[in-house]
Amino acid sequence: MASYTVTARAGAKVRKQRFDGLDEALAALERIAGELAAGADGRPAGGFLIRRLDPVQQVVGRIELAGPGRVRAGVDVRGDGSTEAFLGRVRRRLIEQQGRETPFDALRRVLA
Repeated sequence: MASYTVTARAGAKVRKQRFDGLDEALAALERIAGELAAGADGRPAGGFLIRRLDPVQQVVGRIELAGPGRVRAGVDVRGDGSTEAFLGRVRRRLIEQQGRETPFDALRRVLA
């Protein structure tokens, strides 16, 4: 059976978990992203001498999924608690949401 790895990064903390199936890995990814989004409290940074970054521009957590067949995808959790899904690792491509899809639904659709 294929093995999937979910890596969660939030600040200096890194957690890795392994799962046998894609559905289990995506469920864990969504759960972890929900936890990070609930605790997101980004404040505007910078301003006077450096560029000002609003909370929506800050990534407070990143959850990555790695699997067989060079599957690389994940979700970024922003400082305002919003999330967006992406494909790739080094060169990430944002996944467009269709209709009333959540970022997690869009990720499932692309990976299925």
